[in-house]
Amino acid sequence: MFKSLRIKQHERGLLYRWGDFRAVLMPGLHRLLGQGWSVQKYDLSEPEATIPNLEFLLKARPDVLAEHFTVVKTGPAQAALVRLGQGWITVGPNQLRAFWKGFVEVEAQVFDLETGFELPAEYAKLLKDKSLAGLQMVQVAESQIGLLYDRGNFVRPLEPGTYGFWTFERKITVHTYDRTQPVPNLPLEDVLLERHPGFVAQYCESVQLGAAQVALVRHKGKVIAVLPPASRKLFWKGVEVEVLDTLERFKLSPALAAELVSGLPEVAHLSLKHLHVREVPAQHVGLLYVDGAFRETLGPGLHAWWVFGRALKSEVLDTRLQTLEVSGQEILTKDKVPLRLNLTAGYKVADAVAAKAKLADVEGYVYKELQFGLRAAVGTRTLDELLEDKGLIDREVAAYIARKTEGYGLEVESVGVKDVILPGEIRAILSRVVEAEKAAQANVIRRREETAATRSMLNTAKVMEDNPIALRLKELEVLERISEKIERISVGSLDSVLSELVSIKK
Repeated sequence: MFKSLRIKQHERGLLYRWGDFRAVLMPGLHRLLGQGWSVQKYDLSEPEATIPNLEFLLKARPDVLAEHFTVVKTGPAQAALVRLGQGWITVGPNQLRAFWKGFVEVEAQVFDLETGFELPAEYAKLLKDKSLAGLQMVQVAESQIGLLYDRGNFVRPLEPGTYGFWTFERKITVHTYDRTQPVPNLPLEDVLLERHPGFVAQYCESVQLGAAQVALVRHKGKVIAVLPPASRKLFWKGVEVEVLDTLERFKLSPALAAELVSGLPEVAHLSLKHLHVREVPAQHVGLLYVDGAFRETLGPGLHAWWVFGRALKSEVLDTRLQTLEVSGQEILTKDKVPLRLNLTAGYKVADAVAAKAKLADVEGYVYKELQFGLRAAVGTRTLDELLEDKGLIDREVAAYIARKTEGYGLEVESVGVKDVILPGEIRAILSRVVEAEKAAQANVIRRREETAATRSMLNTAKVMEDNPIALRLKELEVLERISEKIERISVGSLDSVLSELVSIKK
């Protein structure tokens, strides 16, 4: 009894009898005699053949498998890369795979993972755009550098290019960094410094500072980092590092202070947290205290100090003439007259060190002493004494404040009472007194004028008594004054004029 089987051109068959492999059937018609035959057909459009008991067949019939199959076998530490025409697949460790020959071109390459998990460069270029199981492709651009890590441990740097890494039994990580940015912020920099000095020496600029050192890192002339003492930091090659000793010379030079404080905003942002800065304006003086003790005076300009390892404090005092107003001081005179006074004083700081060393509040001290001096000057004088000598209060207060500020680094240049305000009743009394005095003075002046006028009239009468012509002239003068007030006068003779004049007066 025969059994007929047809294998198509795009097919292959595996012939079994009673479960035992007998042959590979090629395309065509096959006639089989007897019973127990079975055929497993395979479509060659799927290059990989899933064959039961492949490992047994490989041992029992290696000649047949070698003729029809490309067999890929990997060990515990091996992986394979298989090209199937234009496609690629990967084969992981401990696998046995078979691929049909003849329909598509099959090429396999086995890699030993113990000697290296990196794919050769020629394969990496071929597979750069592929996504394959168990294979991680990495592209490092020409402006970048990559750092390869396996299970968190640094392996090596990656220059620009394409790379492939087997990930079977591994955890591969690649960090890429822009080489145009000088600060990479590498993970575990201390480990790189201690365990991989070769990489650090070739690619990095290492900064390791002592307990009293500060570093300025510049890139293309611009400060990009300010490192505090005891720092460890890595930068890409190409930066300039300036290390400064802050143990004694903790004050910045004027040029460096201007660069770090008054320069670019981003540089100031980096620097200010590490600096104590004080700008002293013109006609001012600054005082610097280190750990609570006075260190030096500061002239006008910008000053900056490193703050590491010390407590810094600075103050600025104005050395220009200051005006201080002491207003609304209500004081009783010696004769119990209440006065309200406003005082103005001009003072300046002549010795800033002495002033700040001895006085906690310079202005408050001067203000209080001016109050005390004013009360002493007014309270020991009567109102009449104060009114008689307006400059008495000024002199008394000036002498008092000069004594009180001596040795405190202060100079009081002027003291003056602006206003003396009397109560309303006292002002009214003083107004009446002044009014009476002025009225008496006016009476005296009026009586003097009347006496002088009488004396002048007496002298005139004596002249007219002895001189008729003078009498006639006086009459004409009187007539002229009268005629100025009369619109029309009819004159017959001089006698009639005089007689009419007499009648007018009546």
